[in-house]
Amino acid sequence: MNRHLPDRSDVLVLFDGQCNLCSGVVQYLVPRDVHGRLKFASLQSRRGSHLTRSFSVPAEVDSVVVVSGGRALLHSDALITIGLALGGRYGVGARVLRVLPRQLRDAGYRVLARHRYRWFGQHSECWLPSPELRSRFAEDGIA
Repeated sequence: MNRHLPDRSDVLVLFDGQCNLCSGVVQYLVPRDVHGRLKFASLQSRRGSHLTRSFSVPAEVDSVVVVSGGRALLHSDALITIGLALGGRYGVGARVLRVLPRQLRDAGYRVLARHRYRWFGQHSECWLPSPELRSRFAEDGIA
């Protein structure tokens, strides 16, 4: 896992745009990312599909995917990277989480991921950001 604090162009968060929980988390993260280090794209977008294929991430991934430092990070490693990018109390939480064994962290993550549609619901179409949030989303082009 990358232990550096990502710079502003270094962290792309790929999320399930049909998942209410995932879309809600993105809406939660944007105003807390005061340094603008995070960019977002849905897994269902052209860019998301291209990146998951490029990094050999399974098409039916049950995780947020973070592309950072030339790597694709899944499950708890993705959450830790997001926390480090946010800094402050989220960075502290990420460092604490990183101390736990990955198997334990990922087991907890997978329970939530497995039940996310049942517990939080889902959209029939991919969630679209408001005009205010659109600047934080990566272009849907492939480059």
